[in-house]
Amino acid sequence: MNKIESFKIDHTRLKRGIYVSRRDQIGVENVTTFDLRVKEPNNEAALDPAAAHTLEHIGATFLRNHAEYGDKILYFGPMGCLTGFYLLLNGKYDSKDVVGLIQELFKFAADFEGEVPGASAVECGNYTLMDLPLAKQEAAKYYAEVLDGIGEENLNYPE
Repeated sequence: MNKIESFKIDHTRLKRGIYVSRRDQIGVENVTTFDLRVKEPNNEAALDPAAAHTLEHIGATFLRNHAEYGDKILYFGPMGCLTGFYLLLNGKYDSKDVVGLIQELFKFAADFEGEVPGASAVECGNYTLMDLPLAKQEAAKYYAEVLDGIGEENLNYPE
């Protein structure tokens, strides 16, 4: 089998950030997949599954309701390795184009109060796998340490 593109990235050099993972054209539509790397691969503990699941619920709800990007959101969810999230947007974008959106998202998650959206047995297949305090802590850390003042080294994959 051919190696997929995401396995060609040197994860030993990958920092936390916002990266364009891939761009696809489907018919006349463009889709951009972003790698929102919240944890430094293999150097930092992965996201707790309950925190990642909570951030998925908060993030997907926030993004799909966003005034500017809501109708462009195709998918938001955790990576299998639990070091971040994938965001798929309809359109052709660069990392710098979505910095403001990702800052808004993680600030919103860090400050979130109330019931986690979709966290009931009727709405979710594993609704008890939630940890709002830890999700807020992870969102605040990513915002403070990476997103607030993000630089080029956190917007482009290492060569």
